Amino acid sequence: MVLTSTPNKLSYSETFKDHLANPRNAGELSDANAVAEETNPVCGDRLRLSLRIHDDRIEAARFLAYGCPPTLACGSVLAEMLEGMSIGEAMKLTRNQLAEALGGLSPQKRHAAALAVETLRSAIEIANQAEALRIN
Repeated sequence: MVLTSTPNKLSYSETFKDHLANPRNAGELSDANAVAEETNPVCGDRLRLSLRIHDDRIEAARFLAYGCPPTLACGSVLAEMLEGMSIGEAMKLTRNQLAEALGGLSPQKRHAAALAVETLRSAIEIANQAEALRIN
């Protein structure tokens, strides 16, 4: 992990900084069939995730983040990782995997990765409910 801290300053990894400066897959997905938005009740950060799922595979993912820089970076890395994944693979993603993909997050900022995973699971649940309604 490439995270260091001093009394008043945190240093993030180059990967984290790149996701912050150049977010991947930011925005809305007009043909999404699963959209979820979750809010961290403690800090107020929000993450909105839009997915296009076809044949149990995530074809496209987009995100919108409102809050601290780690929330934006976690949304970016999540959306990037999801494209091409099966629903089963996506459901196994953990906040630790997201943090590792960003080169590490301090314990105080891991709430951003937790919010991203929670939003992902909500989006997949919405997709599963929609699929169950279509079948019935």
